[in-house]
Amino acid sequence: MKSNYERNQFKIKYWLIAVSFLLLGLVWIWFRQGALTWENSSILLLFLIFTIVVYIFTYRRLHKVYSEVETISEMMSEMMEGKEELPEEQYKEGAVGVLYTNFYKVVGILKENRNRELNEKIFLRDIISDISHQLKTPLASLNVFVDLLLEDKIEDETRRKQVLGEAANQLNRMEWMVLSMLKLARIEAGAIQFDKRSIPVKPILMQAMESVQFLVQKRNQTLLLECDDSVEMLCDGEWLTEAIINLLKNASDYSEEGKRIWLELEHTNVYTRIYVKDEGVGIAEKELPNIFKRFYRVHQEVNPNSVGIGLSLTKSIVEGMGGNIRVQSEDGKYTWFVLTFVK
Repeated sequence: MKSNYERNQFKIKYWLIAVSFLLLGLVWIWFRQGALTWENSSILLLFLIFTIVVYIFTYRRLHKVYSEVETISEMMSEMMEGKEELPEEQYKEGAVGVLYTNFYKVVGILKENRNRELNEKIFLRDIISDISHQLKTPLASLNVFVDLLLEDKIEDETRRKQVLGEAANQLNRMEWMVLSMLKLARIEAGAIQFDKRSIPVKPILMQAMESVQFLVQKRNQTLLLECDDSVEMLCDGEWLTEAIINLLKNASDYSEEGKRIWLELEHTNVYTRIYVKDEGVGIAEKELPNIFKRFYRVHQEVNPNSVGIGLSLTKSIVEGMGGNIRVQSEDGKYTWFVLTFVK
């Protein structure tokens, strides 16, 4: 929005001052000499010409500065109206140049904040949609089981216990999914600050092994640990333990009975790596880019109760602590998950 207020004010004040000086000059000459002479008239004429030249030069400079300010004001208005694209930044010297630079900095911050808010809304929408979608099947199953039990349609005691067992299984699945989704949402939203400290790695690995020991023994699998007692790493011990537990559960779920699972540590002056290896069903090469996506399951027939969120949560935990995770696998033979933390 353009305004001539400042320009008009400059014109009025300038010419008031100039005319005042001119009148003072005339009064001074009149009282000093009693009349205007050719010489005095020439001096007054030169003063008038000088005043006009100074006015033209000063007004042009002010007009240029005010035009720059109006341009920035128009750009601000366009930003407030939702225009995304602005002209390229104009690099100028002086106060106007600083104003342009600060304006583009503010624009950058506003765009970043707007994009962050938009991404947070999309993330929240996706999380709610995912949870809602994933809860439909177990909730429907629970409704069927409850109806069967309430209406006494299952007379056989063995069958009744099977139904109750399946209902408990669905409840456990829902609990695991909701808790994992909440953890994942908090991590990806930046609501969790990892408490990273230099701590021994072996107790973390042993705690993770103990958490899945019953599951491994139930399937007659062997869990092996290779770790140096003296190795320490900068990490959040509790969250790293949870990430490794997820990988060990995944290795057990997708390995047959009697197979081996390795938990190994590699430590150098540059990095610390944790390996989770198994002799399971493996993953086809075409599936590898998708395994860390939420609710993505490769072998649904192997573990139909799998939610498909454990690997996604593990990836968020590892990356949240500054590490990275990759997978190496061959279909039908093995799978290796490698967690790398660079010093």
